[in-house]
Amino acid sequence: MINSKYRYHHIGIPTRRKVEGEIHLKHLKIYCTDHESNPFGIQWMRYEKGCDIPELVQKVAHVAFEVDDLHEAIKGKKVITPPNSPSPGVLVAMIEEAGAPVELLQYTNKG
Repeated sequence: MINSKYRYHHIGIPTRRKVEGEIHLKHLKIYCTDHESNPFGIQWMRYEKGCDIPELVQKVAHVAFEVDDLHEAIKGKKVITPPNSPSPGVLVAMIEEAGAPVELLQYTNKG
């Protein structure tokens, strides 16, 4: 059973091809599309050579969930990317669950 404290946010799908509309996140060495550009939250992810993102994330699609408290959500989990802020107002971490990468994110600037 899926826990209601996890709210679906997007799915990140690794690719090696350029995708129309992708943006470059230079500081992360990632190209990605906007998950808000479609009704299902599909985000294509292309990783540059030397990217520090774990290999599992670079090769296996990940699902992302919004949580109210990121630090609480990762307690007892296998953290593969510790909490970090890829953009202002967002705190994220990656965990491995059932052999798959899962992104957990918290908006830190909610009013």
